[in-house]
Amino acid sequence: MTIAPDISVKPDGAERRLILVAVLIIAAMTVLRIVYASAIELRTDEAYYWTWSKEAALSFLDHPPGIAWLIRFGTAIFGDTPLGVRFGGIVAMLVTQLLLADIVRRLTHDARAVVVAVLMPEAALYYGLLMAKIAPDVAMIPFAVAMVWALVRLSQSGDGRWWLVAGLFAGLAMLSKFTVIMFAPAVAAFLLVPDWRGRWLRSPYPYLAVLVALAVFSPVLIWNVQHDWASIRFQGVRATTSYGISLRTVGDYIGLQFGLVGFVMLPVVMSALLMTAWRGYRTREPVAILLSTAVLVPFLYFLVKSLTLRVGDTWPMFMWPVGFAAAAVNLVMLPREKWSARMIRSTLFWVKTAIVSGIAFVVIVFLYYVAAPWNLLGKIDPIGAEAGYEQVVARAQAALDETGATWIATTDYRTYAMMRWLFRGRVPVIEINERSRFQDFRDPGMDKIRGRAGIYVGREPDHRASLWQNIPAKREQLGEVERRWRGVVTDTYVIEKLTGWMPELSPPKDSPLFQWRVLAGEFEKRSPA
Repeated sequence: MTIAPDISVKPDGAERRLILVAVLIIAAMTVLRIVYASAIELRTDEAYYWTWSKEAALSFLDHPPGIAWLIRFGTAIFGDTPLGVRFGGIVAMLVTQLLLADIVRRLTHDARAVVVAVLMPEAALYYGLLMAKIAPDVAMIPFAVAMVWALVRLSQSGDGRWWLVAGLFAGLAMLSKFTVIMFAPAVAAFLLVPDWRGRWLRSPYPYLAVLVALAVFSPVLIWNVQHDWASIRFQGVRATTSYGISLRTVGDYIGLQFGLVGFVMLPVVMSALLMTAWRGYRTREPVAILLSTAVLVPFLYFLVKSLTLRVGDTWPMFMWPVGFAAAAVNLVMLPREKWSARMIRSTLFWVKTAIVSGIAFVVIVFLYYVAAPWNLLGKIDPIGAEAGYEQVVARAQAALDETGATWIATTDYRTYAMMRWLFRGRVPVIEINERSRFQDFRDPGMDKIRGRAGIYVGREPDHRASLWQNIPAKREQLGEVERRWRGVVTDTYVIEKLTGWMPELSPPKDSPLFQWRVLAGEFEKRSPA
């Protein structure tokens, strides 16, 4: 990959029109994401992360605190509304596109390549629509791309201070999700494979960048030191859990990449990445090495993991924006490297097809969830499977009114999160087990719990779980309630009255009421996204 000099090239009339079209498409798609974010009730994990945003903890068991801070940013503007919780994701998408645009502009100075780079995310379902569904990955993606952007600036300028900027963004990305560490092989290859390795190995800047990253990441390290390295061990167990070789989980992984990146987009990006890798390692060109390795290494890692474990829907999503940049740059490199006219035309055709068909698919999915009345996927619908908690809350409120109970107990974090979200602080809600998830959480309102009856809300068959042997509460079944979405029953919940017992917020660490389910050997195959 030949790096273009950092000069300004004024676009011609056709390029200006193309840029205007791209801006209009991005504006329209941003409005689409805002409508989606406002119209769709929170999913369980979104509500769970929202509960984090109400706490002052340095970090959390499941993930670092970046997602909580991003949600707090949105709710400070729009309040505790679905749009408020998700607004940070909408901003993160725009920031990511700006960074991709500048990366490609600096590498190619070709307006058409820049337009391709910013429209590719719009044509991928995860980014074009589901960046509005808040998750730790959404908080991490712009920082991960910003780290790559800083390294591109380093490559072009030769100024070692850009290592420090890259370290800053790496630390911010780690404050959002641990999986960004998978960019480490790409950064190592960027440092060690090109001919400049001697210069940078003798320079203090790469080492200072590591220190900057660790300093920014220090809240997570401090929290883990205070809590027996809980989140590190939690993620370690998840990363090493194996259920034996299964072709089904491999198929799930590959299928999800096609679905979330694009049925045409995925092969377009993968072919561009392979060409970029060949180009980079053959000529020892730093940026080509960086872009290709940042995607291919995590992709292959998750492919291997998928042999024995279901890879979560969002786990690989941090890497594909870098792939979009590589694909856009590749379009410019093909004629510069004198590839055949047929190859160039074919590549351009498939890129255009991927963008047009991808945006159409994103719009169709948007209309299905926002406007259509049907449930075409039944219980496996990824959005519908987590809808209908309003029905459970209504039945729980009726039970509170009937019994005079003053608090709600749950036994899984998803139900806990949705009860907290939908009751909005009117009633204390406590997950009575997995208390390791709630270390450093504030008092949920024990003055309203002590000596009072409570209502248990639990998904079938959780009310028969063995953990109840450790809970001396008197239980009285009050009924059941079904959770439905568009006429399909997705779950059944039991409502019980609890008396003669008060939950313990900080049970001993060896208690079954403290341990998270991974540690107890109950790893959930369904990804918590």
